[in-house]
Amino acid sequence: MNVKELRDSPGSSETVRRTADAPEGFGTPLVGIEEHSELDVELRFDSVHEGVLASGTAAGLVQGQCGRCLDAISFPLTVDVTQLFAWPENVQEAAEDEDETRAVDSDLTVNLEPVLRDLMVSALPFAPVCRDDCPGLCSQCGFRMEEDLEHEHEQLDPRWAELAGLAEQLNEADDDRSSA
Repeated sequence: MNVKELRDSPGSSETVRRTADAPEGFGTPLVGIEEHSELDVELRFDSVHEGVLASGTAAGLVQGQCGRCLDAISFPLTVDVTQLFAWPENVQEAAEDEDETRAVDSDLTVNLEPVLRDLMVSALPFAPVCRDDCPGLCSQCGFRMEEDLEHEHEQLDPRWAELAGLAEQLNEADDDRSSA
């Protein structure tokens, strides 16, 4: 975004509404905004003494997989944007006042991609689910638990496996004696 018009006129502003292609890397391993999908950005750029204050919203469609059952999921994501871009000559001064300072580039443009990436990726769920009560998959065989909520596997403690084998042998011996 070119902010040349705002350079020498503190107090002036410009509103921008754009639909842009989402760049690569707007996601986590399970969900994200697909590359080249639409990002709707509505920002107001205010010229202030220190630089340019960008504020507004960015929205996109998140797609991916449920973290429990691996079904496809999709939902809209909108984030609020508020970011100060310091004029090149004010970068050092702004860096002392802020934890992370972004600068207006030397050609008087601002690069919104890192700001949007930080905001949108951090707003994504860590463990996305298709619905809150999704039972997921069986951890042992991959069975879809939604089809049978009573599905389970008999789990034998490996420390008792030898005794279980001995019990089977004793039962077989008893069966042999009773049939004779």
